[in-house]
Amino acid sequence: MSLTIRIATTADAEDVLAIYGPYCESSAATFEIVAPSVDQIRERIERVSLDYPWLVGEAEGHVVGYVYATRFRERAAYRWTAEVAAYVAANSHRRGVGARLYRTLFEILRAQNYFKAIAGITLPNPASVGLHERVGFVQTGMFPAVGCKGSAWLDVGWWQLELQPLVTDPPEPIPFQHLRDSQLVREALAAERASSR
Repeated sequence: MSLTIRIATTADAEDVLAIYGPYCESSAATFEIVAPSVDQIRERIERVSLDYPWLVGEAEGHVVGYVYATRFRERAAYRWTAEVAAYVAANSHRRGVGARLYRTLFEILRAQNYFKAIAGITLPNPASVGLHERVGFVQTGMFPAVGCKGSAWLDVGWWQLELQPLVTDPPEPIPFQHLRDSQLVREALAAERASSR
């Protein structure tokens, strides 16, 4: 699949919702029960993109998947760790979209001075576990029966990825809004495009 990876904008909200909405309504992949509105997705993209990357993948002019990072926890000592998520359109599963989006996201997170990425996965979900382990995540914990959706109590497993070697005096994370137009981000987006040819 020829995939173009770019930074999401609020104009992508409808396409993002078209991918995400079904997960809310008929899947345990997200703990949202009702799909958000287009306006809510626009607000999320705008808010998240101040500090973290939100990327979309396009194939043949259509958004077929997206990834983003967010704050993992509020306490200051967590600030070098980001929580990440990936969603791929149903008709684009098993085509490498999630992995390619994630690889680009990780390059940008490294440039922002993040050291760890965390992903929570509702279990069982072999496809999501497979994606995360393919890109280097390892399972580090599980919360049993931590959420209830569709009358079922659901477990959430936690996977962790070391983005770069740890240092004792890490530099402060750089908000994405200060890097989004940088050569470094342009190179990260172009690198995955070149590797897919």
